[in-house]
Order: sequence, then C-alpha cells, then structure tokens
Amino acid sequence: MKRLELFEFEDFDWLPDVIRTGVTNLIKVLHSLMGTTDVLADVITECQKKINFNQIIDLGSGSGGPMINVIDKINKDKEIEKPIELMLSDKNPNTKIVKRINELELPNVKYLRNSVDALEIKNLPNGLKTMIASFHHMSPNIAKKILLYAEDSKEPFLIYELAENNIPFIVWCLLLPISLPILIFMSLILTLFVRPLTIKQIVFTYIIPVIPIVYAWDGQASIMRTYTFEDIKTLIGKRKNSAYTWEMCQAKKKNGKKAGYYILGYSTIDTPYNRVDGPGHE
Repeated sequence: MKRLELFEFEDFDWLPDVIRTGVTNLIKVLHSLMGTTDVLADVITECQKKINFNQIIDLGSGSGGPMINVIDKINKDKEIEKPIELMLSDKNPNTKIVKRINELELPNVKYLRNSVDALEIKNLPNGLKTMIASFHHMSPNIAKKILLYAEDSKEPFLIYELAENNIPFIVWCLLLPISLPILIFMSLILTLFVRPLTIKQIVFTYIIPVIPIVYAWDGQASIMRTYTFEDIKTLIGKRKNSAYTWEMCQAKKKNGKKAGYYILGYSTIDTPYNRVDGPGHE
C-alpha cells in the first residue's frame, strides 16, 4: 500500500477547537478557490444518472466544507421537482459551527448536532453518503470497514479527495523545506477570504501563527495519507456483494484539468435510495 500512516494535528482530540476550526476554515476557502464546488456538482449530477437519491448525508463535514455550495448549485441549476437535501455531520462536531450553520436556515441544509461516526453507515438515513477530502484520515483498518459497511448496506457512497498521492515518499521529504513555508505563506493569504473572520482566527494566524503551521503540516501529510486507486482495490479485496459496484475516476474541471479523484460505490439492484426516512440524528 502506497498510503502512509502519518499524523495530522486535526486527528488529535487535544487540538483546541479554535485551531481546528481555523484550519478547516482555510480548507473551505481552498476548495472554493480550486473550483471544487463545480467539480463536485458535476460528479454528484453524474451520480444521479446512475442512482436515485434526493438526500445526501455528508460525513466529516468540519466547518461545512464545499458541500453547502455544491447543493445550492445543483438545486439552482437543475429544474427538479424535489431538491436535494443535505445533512452535514461530524464525529466531533463543533457546537458553535453547528449552531451558526443551522441558524442561517439555509434551504435544504441541516447540520446534525450529535456525533456521527463514518462506521455508522448502516444506521444513518437513506441517501448518498459522502466523504469529501476526509477519507484519507481513516486508518486502513477503519477505511476497510467503512467500504465494507457501505457495500453491505447497499447504500450509495461517494469519496472525493482533492489531493493525490502520486509522488515518491523520498521526493516528498526532500520538498518539505520548500513546501511547508509556501503553505504557511498561502495560509496568510487564504485567511483574508475566511467568512466570518473572527478575532481568534486573526490572532492565531498573524500574531501566534499556530493555524498556519498546523495547516501547512496537515496539508503536506494528507498527500502521503491519501489512498491511491490501487490502495482502494486492496481495501475492497474480494467483493462479497456482486450486485454492488465500485467506480474509481479522475475528477476534472470543465476545462479538462485534473481536480482530484472520486470513488463511487452503489448497488446495481434497484433500491429505494430516495427514501428519506430512517433513524433520526438530532
């Protein structure tokens, strides 16, 4: 397996919420600048041509990520009778972020207040489950279970990663002295686009630069932690359900440029994915 189990500060429970939130805010801005909204909107639209769903349960949402804008774009661009509903969730939800997003009363968007583990796929409401730039945080053991649970539950499952693990580890190490300062500097610029921009984010970016350091290291570590297509094939192993298929594709912008990759799992047997009932998570 090419993927390496490096650490990311975001994975540690002791990381203060103000730093974690600050970093996820930067990631959200990065997705916006990289055009992830359009890419994901196209990917999900293609998914709807293969599977029937009108609800998405996003796992590991953090500060909201790009999915809020993605759903807004899809629902506005498509002339559909029933819009797609989005449920954001996280294993360690930040109560302030959850409250802020829910108080916005965005159309068709809700952030679940309770902790939601990606291993709970079987117990979540029906619909497309997504992990946007978060699957690489899962250890091989957990990642394998998530893929297996998705297949067993026959629920559609979409993984998207913006980073790609396509350079040798030795090259990654040699480039660290250059890449880390670049990312630290980049974080100083990205912070200007964070909304809402809080005093805490400013202090821990420009005065006590903890957020830039965490952002830079986690950004580089995530490259080596990202699963390649071959890694995913290894995790899936011998398939138990021949009626469930996995597709691995390069994600591209409308101009043809690469924009990460996505992995889509879905049942080839008709299943009521568009049903919105199921166990509630409040």
